[in-house]
Amino acid sequence: MMQHLSLRPLALGIATAALGITSTSLQAETPAEAVFAGGCFWCMEPPYDRQPGVTATISGYTGGELENPTYDDVSSGDTDHIEVVKVEYDADQISYEQLLEIYWRNIDPFAVGRQFCDQGDQYRSAIFYQNDEQRELAEASKAEMEDRFDEEIATDILPADTFWKAEEYHQDYYDKNPVRYKFYRFSCGRDDRLEEVWGDEAGGPTFD
Repeated sequence: MMQHLSLRPLALGIATAALGITSTSLQAETPAEAVFAGGCFWCMEPPYDRQPGVTATISGYTGGELENPTYDDVSSGDTDHIEVVKVEYDADQISYEQLLEIYWRNIDPFAVGRQFCDQGDQYRSAIFYQNDEQRELAEASKAEMEDRFDEEIATDILPADTFWKAEEYHQDYYDKNPVRYKFYRFSCGRDDRLEEVWGDEAGGPTFD
């Protein structure tokens, strides 16, 4: 009798798996994703990393045809890739609209083919939408910015493309190399220009 009972958990597990039933504790929901280009990807990670609900920020490249591009490939401007940051987030804690609000206040929306001191299309601003909902929200937010400033916004809104993770030394660069990061950011004039465009809103809000 004891031997027979000892087989029941195994049999139940096999039957459960066959029915496609899994324990909710074992189900890992895939986080929502947003991809933004705002010039140097080092500078686009910090505004999102401080937000509750953001689970990861990953610097990378998208938009070109070359597979497994390197930083040297992309920075040359010959691959059509753009430097981007992929934001993984819990949509129950922070919304895509809020991510957009942060995004705009961390870029120069009027710059064409560049961002701050970084010149070239590989550094231009762009929003890469994952689905129709993100596209509609991105387009609405861009229209809102054009109404606000009464000026054309240069930021592209593009369909998501293959995302290639950048080299490891680029990830969390601001945290790994704070002195170099601060020097780059200052010398690039990023904060001065953000304040010029956005005033007290520069850098975007931090949501609770």
